[in-house]
Amino acid sequence: MKFSRQTTLRSLATVTGVGVHSGLPVSLTLGPAPVDAGFIFVRAGSEGYDREVQATAESVISTEFATVLGDREGPLVSTAEHVLAALRGMGVDNATIEVDGPEVPIMDGSAAAFVAAIDQAGTVEQSASRRFIQVLKPVQVAMGDSFGELRPYAAGFRAEIEIDFANPVIGRQSYVLDLSPERFRREISRARTFGCMNDVARLWSAGFALGASFKNSVVFDETRLLNAEGLRFSDECARHKVLDVIGDLALAGLPLLGVYRSVRGGHKLNHAVLTALMADRSAWRVIESEAARRSRVPAEVGSGMVGGMTAPAYGPDVS
Repeated sequence: MKFSRQTTLRSLATVTGVGVHSGLPVSLTLGPAPVDAGFIFVRAGSEGYDREVQATAESVISTEFATVLGDREGPLVSTAEHVLAALRGMGVDNATIEVDGPEVPIMDGSAAAFVAAIDQAGTVEQSASRRFIQVLKPVQVAMGDSFGELRPYAAGFRAEIEIDFANPVIGRQSYVLDLSPERFRREISRARTFGCMNDVARLWSAGFALGASFKNSVVFDETRLLNAEGLRFSDECARHKVLDVIGDLALAGLPLLGVYRSVRGGHKLNHAVLTALMADRSAWRVIESEAARRSRVPAEVGSGMVGGMTAPAYGPDVS
């Protein structure tokens, strides 16, 4: 985590794909934004004029299968978490995200295409100091057998994620990450969204996952992985949950200084913990980069675990 000046994109970069839930084609363009703008979604020409929504927790209107942002007029864009994760993970503070459809394109199910777009656009420092939301005391939320919490951590942002699926092929996995652009690119950005075949009919009947395929999702049945190319990491599912957490918590509006821990979590839990933090004004404060630098302590090395065993990366790039 760099405690320096705010950054934005130097120029525009566009990606095109399909929406994982709608199945419709969509283009997304990342572009510059002014100091303190944060992340602004622009829905181009959806009703004959552009609509804008700030990517903040207050703009979340649904977390059922993806993070959906909107306003009083209704939903504006869904599946926002992967592009937000790429921007926050790569250290971008201010950006516009223009889409010409109801969803962010799913691309290959990871954030890799958005990282490539950020690389293409380039980044530039701005005149103002970077600001942070510093977690001052623990905030916890329990939902059934799921649990999430934010705790103080002066070194930057750390994610401690544990998943535990009844599906024996996925099973129990965990991953710990101290966020930096280098580690996000190397360890998290290529981890794809995943699911089980027995959930497909339920999603289709609810009008979701109409654009899902083996090209943009990791799919399991009860006994095996169904993707012919295999996994990118042995703990790819846990890493993708870290990706989702980074994207969902980007809705704080500023980078977090704190540890986020979740057990059996998802978008709904991530949003609930962030909402609980923001609702407790004694649990956080906004500080600028110089104050953050003074309070910094050494970061610890992250690691991935599958069933209690350290999980190495699985071989070559298959994207």
